[in-house]
Amino acid sequence: MWIAGLLEYDHKKGLEWEWQAIDGSMTKAPLGGPGTGANPTDRGKKGTKRSILTDGKGIPLSVTVDGANRHDKKLVKETLDAILFERPSPDEGIQNICMDKGYDFPDIRQLVKEYGYTAHIKSRGEENIRIQIPGFRARRWVVERTHSWINRFRRLLIRWEKRLRITLLCFS
Repeated sequence: MWIAGLLEYDHKKGLEWEWQAIDGSMTKAPLGGPGTGANPTDRGKKGTKRSILTDGKGIPLSVTVDGANRHDKKLVKETLDAILFERPSPDEGIQNICMDKGYDFPDIRQLVKEYGYTAHIKSRGEENIRIQIPGFRARRWVVERTHSWINRFRRLLIRWEKRLRITLLCFS
């Protein structure tokens, strides 16, 4: 169903492949099961981490789920491999990917380059300064907004399913 919706949206409005964003978000998983782990921000209670890749408008292109104790960088390859349908070739145009400081590692920069993306990752230790470049606009906020929208659905905010396959079906 998700693939059909994405194809219809791509046909009517067009997915914005030029700018994509990826980020992870931790949620509660009180019943446990595969894909859960100790949540470091919730006193070690069971939780799950959801990694989402969105297009430039915030439309989710892929979702992966793992334990809350997994670092964001460990889910990048899995998230990029989980894109639901074939993305345009990097030869057809530049494809940029925006990530936060949690992804600032040489191996992640190399992985993203192998997938044909131009990485936009703030360096760790870099101060948050406003960029005064004409025409520049922040682009990573779309994935944050998508996480916020998903968290509005109680069924997705707290993971009540023990089976990982059922959890992923809730997104489709």
